[in-house]
Amino acid sequence: MSQIVTREVPAELQQKLLGQGLTPLQARLYAARGIADSEELDYGLKGLLPYQKLKNVEAMASRLADAIAAKQRLLVVADYDADGATACAVAVKGLSMLGAIIGFIVPNRFEYGYGLTPEIVELAAQKRPDIIVTVDNGIASVAGVEAAKARGIEVLVTDHHLPGDTLPEALIVNPNQPGCEFPSKNLAGVGVMFYVLMALRVEMRRRGVFDEQTQPNLGVLLDLVALGTVADVVRLDRNNRTLVENGLKRMRAGRMAPGIAALFRVAGRAHYKANTFDLGFTLGPRLNAAGRLDDMSLGIACLLASNEEQAMRLAQELDKLNRERRGIEAGMQDEALAALSGIDAGNRYTLSLYRDDWHQGVVGIVASRLKERFHRPAIVFAPGDEGEIKGSGRSIPGFHLRDALDLVYKRHPGLILKFGGHAMAAGLSLDESRFAEFQQAFEAVARELLDEKQLTRMIETDGSLPARDLSLQLAETLAAEVWGQGFPVPYFHDQFMVVNQKLVGDKHLKLRLAREGCEFDAMLFNHADWLPDRIQAVYQLIANEWQGRKELQVYLQHWAAA
Repeated sequence: MSQIVTREVPAELQQKLLGQGLTPLQARLYAARGIADSEELDYGLKGLLPYQKLKNVEAMASRLADAIAAKQRLLVVADYDADGATACAVAVKGLSMLGAIIGFIVPNRFEYGYGLTPEIVELAAQKRPDIIVTVDNGIASVAGVEAAKARGIEVLVTDHHLPGDTLPEALIVNPNQPGCEFPSKNLAGVGVMFYVLMALRVEMRRRGVFDEQTQPNLGVLLDLVALGTVADVVRLDRNNRTLVENGLKRMRAGRMAPGIAALFRVAGRAHYKANTFDLGFTLGPRLNAAGRLDDMSLGIACLLASNEEQAMRLAQELDKLNRERRGIEAGMQDEALAALSGIDAGNRYTLSLYRDDWHQGVVGIVASRLKERFHRPAIVFAPGDEGEIKGSGRSIPGFHLRDALDLVYKRHPGLILKFGGHAMAAGLSLDESRFAEFQQAFEAVARELLDEKQLTRMIETDGSLPARDLSLQLAETLAAEVWGQGFPVPYFHDQFMVVNQKLVGDKHLKLRLAREGCEFDAMLFNHADWLPDRIQAVYQLIANEWQGRKELQVYLQHWAAA
């Protein structure tokens, strides 16, 4: 069941923005997203939060500068998702620009799991590094840091995840570590690494290695920072929007890494109109496909490619893996829906599913699809180590998934072997033989913590839009903003007459809609059944480009008979 709600617009903020010269619609949209001053919409790099606020960042910069001067060998240990891959590429490129001797490894998720484990340290030691630099991981790697120390390898941790009760004994830069006063806690792993490089460049300038005229331009890394930030679905506060907007500017101008340019080409997207949708739903999934099905070193190699030919070859491999991932995901989703066909999902508070032929690398995506379809916390399991299954879960607003798993863990000792995560996503492992027991325990906890209101999907919109305002110009204006997690793209809600409809591509509806004497082209994707003559619709305005022509299209996100 879904309920459409209109976002609240604080009148005081709206009036202030109107007084600062914003249009009535802009003032309404931005006030509803908490913008208190038009200055917050200035994404110049001078507006970035100062790196000095990050705890330990200057100490880490000093240590890295010493290592570069002493020609010590650095080794980046990365995570296997898009944030980890871009953070690794930023670290390797940036530190190389600053004179470091550097390499990288990325663990295969199926062999080593997540983070700097003792097993990863053993693998890293084969490359004989003096220092390991973690990116997008390490804050929970207590045993891994101890194993590195035992081998005489120093560890520098850059991460953004929430810490556990015990921190590793290492120099740590993480905005979410205790005692860090950095105003934004939403930096992605790639953003943290970029900040470390900014501090390092200042430290090396202070030491006289170069001056402001001869120093490397770290701005060339912002395309990578933008991609990792959006793909990791971190909250796009002003600081993150600034990083993303400047990365998008580089892409639109064609001044991006060959690997990113190649990803645009294999996806059939135009780089000159790059937006956050491209990063989150086109480039990001192709990069993530490597970590899900194979080895993320392929994705990192693409991002580090030095020429177009090499980049294109690697991007084509990533595109092939992504098509394979989509096929596996579609099959698993069909099987999951078939398994639920005999169950009234509306009477359940959770969905927990397992098959012994499902793919471990895709369970998180399938859980996300089920969560979206049924608006229930969903966990999907696949075979893991001998006798174990590994699950990945996605949650709904109001249900903290990691805390719910913690309750199950405490109430049923030994049921969950290992777990971790945060409010909206988490992972866990358990004995295959105890899956049914977990299903019941997880359902019981959810019934305590959730109510009917939370189980009703809330579709937030920005209200009605006069028909005369639906224009190509407005669609292009909206497309230019950095929308994303925590700064949602505008959706509107109105009633339309369905003038015409036809099926295209066997599964999409192309529509002609009418309202207030105006007619509009519209699309409803992944829906093959005819709509009634009159509908209530939640929609988005899109500047559609086809064969050199631009036109307004209305994309329906949700509909109901009027």
